[in-house]
Amino acid sequence: MPRANASLAAIESLQRLAELFAERRRQLAREAGLTEAQWRMLEEVAAKDFLPSLFARRRACTPAAVSHTLRQLLEADLVQTRIGADDGRQRIYGLTSRGRRTLARLHARRARAIESIWKPLGTRDLAAFTRFSNALAERLEAYSQE
Repeated sequence: MPRANASLAAIESLQRLAELFAERRRQLAREAGLTEAQWRMLEEVAAKDFLPSLFARRRACTPAAVSHTLRQLLEADLVQTRIGADDGRQRIYGLTSRGRRTLARLHARRARAIESIWKPLGTRDLAAFTRFSNALAERLEAYSQE
């Protein structure tokens, strides 16, 4: 197979993998009654020190979109907020018990998928995939910054 064809075949495989991965993420979120955006935000709130403005910047989304998603999580009783002890202008976000249970279910489903899909591949194959993926990501990042 000529190099150009091999490159195009690899790109098609990567696109297929990315689409399947994204679809599986959407499925997991739906099973938990969430959108992907809600799941991402729930993960960030669980990690502590959640700041809506920083989340918006890192995710390249508008503050209004973050506020909307945060409001949905608050209304669903997955996230709670309190006033900062040191600064009354600051809100501190945290998961409710329902939010922790939802995230635990998501993590358990994801762990089952990893066990079923990734574990049979073996350590050597996974290490090779990781090296290749990291090298490709670095090349893409460098190229996009040119």
